[in-house]
Amino acid sequence: MKMYMNTQWTNAVSGEFLSVYNPANQEEIDRVPRAGKEDVELAVSAAKQAFESPKWQSLRPSVRGHALYEVACKLRERIEEIAMVETMDTGKPLAQARSDVESGARYFEYYAGVADKFFGETIPVAPNIIDYTVREPMGVCAQIIPWNYPLQITSRGVAAAISVGNTVVVKPAEDTPLSALKLAEIFSEIDVLKHALQVVTGYGEEAGAALVNHPDVNHVTFTGSAATGASVMISAAKNIIPVTLELGGKSPHIVFPDCDLEETVSWVLRSIIQNAGQTCSAGSRLLVHSTIKDKLLGILTEKMRQIKIGPGVNDSELGPIISQKQFERIMAMVKRAKEEGARIVIGGKRATGGHLNKGFYFEPTIIENVSRTSEIAQEEIFGPVLTVFEFETENEAIELANGTPYGLVTGIWTNDISRAHRIAGKVKSGQVFINDYGAAGGVELPFGGYKKSGIGREKGVEALRNYTQLKNIAIKIKSNE
Repeated sequence: MKMYMNTQWTNAVSGEFLSVYNPANQEEIDRVPRAGKEDVELAVSAAKQAFESPKWQSLRPSVRGHALYEVACKLRERIEEIAMVETMDTGKPLAQARSDVESGARYFEYYAGVADKFFGETIPVAPNIIDYTVREPMGVCAQIIPWNYPLQITSRGVAAAISVGNTVVVKPAEDTPLSALKLAEIFSEIDVLKHALQVVTGYGEEAGAALVNHPDVNHVTFTGSAATGASVMISAAKNIIPVTLELGGKSPHIVFPDCDLEETVSWVLRSIIQNAGQTCSAGSRLLVHSTIKDKLLGILTEKMRQIKIGPGVNDSELGPIISQKQFERIMAMVKRAKEEGARIVIGGKRATGGHLNKGFYFEPTIIENVSRTSEIAQEEIFGPVLTVFEFETENEAIELANGTPYGLVTGIWTNDISRAHRIAGKVKSGQVFINDYGAAGGVELPFGGYKKSGIGREKGVEALRNYTQLKNIAIKIKSNE
């Protein structure tokens, strides 16, 4: 596939390409342009020109909203095609890929609806002063997309940014660029939007770095690791532009004896095997009261044994790890945990046999007897690996929950609503779910973290604050006396 810039499909100026592989079998499925600094210059220039054009500046918000709704409709019309592309590109089960396409459509649908409903305020100052605020678009927004949920994360940022009048340059992950290009196909079919989106493919250290350092970029959205997020922040600081950073987590489930045990186990399992655990909000830590730990682990372990592992196109429950590099990282972290005295309850190794030998599959894993300060207890694994800790008191549970550098999501499992409220108020977490985890995708729910989990919020109306700047206007009324 080619890149999409200035309404045209184009190759890189250098003429170079990079290969895209199916994680399920390591076979090449496509090639995309390897963009460099010159390509980024062209993309940003096109985005800036589109933003500053009289046509875009005079466009009614309701017209933008209608166009975004058309994107949602077209995504749904092509759900099977795009879901298959996403599965081939990421390795995730086809059912999860379909869900991702529907979530993408939902983002465009949601932000289509709020395009003409994001209000300023009037401020009482004095009888002869009318003071009000307006929210204006930032301009050109750069969005660096990760490899785990490429279409969904592209959609959530692009839809929000464009709904309030920005134009966008997207740099998808080099491992998974195809669904962003499919989205660009849809934009190219809609006259109102075809100039508003540019998609530049390539490596992060080349195209990504050129994009976040570009002087005509007015805002950067990045989802990825904390280390890379810090580098993005430094680059943005040189041009004094704001950033929205979603940098992952080490999210806990806190489980009390009065929970609905079957429901709890179901969600704990789902939250760690979804997308093979390659999810920033994965529930990767299980904090369980000592009186039910053994019973819960027994049920959870048996359910893990029944997980169907295989290629995403077979709609297995657990697909492959995205790449050899990521697979080896998971293996190394588990190995170090074992050397430090941790016990593998189940899994902890590569899944092999038949077609599994062609990809990098990792068995769903539970690890206990883990030191609270160890690497595997503190750092994001990004694989189907669950670490288990037990507690005796509510305060100990809260201390455990807050005991990492991250603060993205927390799940609380108890039928004591007072306890749930107390804990929700004390955990340092951007999202808290009580007797639930994820709230059906939560397009409407602000998403972002405390501490090293990032800056700013995606999703919901709150995300629109990222993509606008506030202007205050004061008018003095002359007296007729």
